[in-house]
Amino acid sequence: MKLDEIRDILRKHRSDRGGLISILEEVQAKYRYLPAEALRLVAEETGTSLVDVFSVATFYKSFSLQPRGKHLCSVCMGTACHVRGAPLVAQEFQRRLNIQPGETTADKEFSLETVNCLGACALGPVTVVDGHYFSSVKSTAVTDIINRSRAGFDDAEIKEHMRHYLYDVSCSRCNHSLMDPGFQIDGAPSIRVTASSDREHGWLRLSSLYGSFTVESEFGIRTNTVVDFFCPHCHAELRGASKCPLCRAPMVTMIIRSGGILQICSRRGCKGHMLDLEGGGF
Repeated sequence: MKLDEIRDILRKHRSDRGGLISILEEVQAKYRYLPAEALRLVAEETGTSLVDVFSVATFYKSFSLQPRGKHLCSVCMGTACHVRGAPLVAQEFQRRLNIQPGETTADKEFSLETVNCLGACALGPVTVVDGHYFSSVKSTAVTDIINRSRAGFDDAEIKEHMRHYLYDVSCSRCNHSLMDPGFQIDGAPSIRVTASSDREHGWLRLSSLYGSFTVESEFGIRTNTVVDFFCPHCHAELRGASKCPLCRAPMVTMIIRSGGILQICSRRGCKGHMLDLEGGGF
């Protein structure tokens, strides 16, 4: 780790109000974890207490204080998943990867973890690999999941089961709710943001239903266009540090109010959504 690289990241976000999560995202995107020395520098340069920086870094499961592999495999071990065979799924991941939960393979390709709940009790056993949810997983499917993640999920379809998830999100900068109960999409409150594309600027509403890519906007947005997203309250840009695993466009970051992080691809038509619920295409 080079401290000058961390300082470059901090300079980039100097004008961001409350941009700690974006800073940590970019540090982790660069190193695949959050080095302790980097966290101390972030605290010093932003004027944030080290305790608060570590609190954010440890609250969200998308952050790690230990080096992670290129691919992260999370197996839910909550009660509903456990009784449906999750221990056998976890054991198969351990056997195939030759590591224990909390460890990373020697080639730094895969990390394995078990979590208490992924919020999908009715669909268990649930496994998440690189942000892609797999429901009703059997141990016989583990090899295929590992091979698909190694090859990339470009052609993988998000399972229709995931349409059962509803987001309740807030701005990653000011923490103000982005939900709009007065403007419903798919029968649920929409997510309201401000969007900018092709020199046009106006409101945009996203479905809060996971797996739905329904969107309504004040102006037309062409397919394959990368859109800039802004909070309608503090006007901060919501672009995170991560790149879409499908098309490499910037990911847009929002906070799941019950705990967790939602990332969606900023490219119109891309289905690159990533969901981390354990922290508590449009």
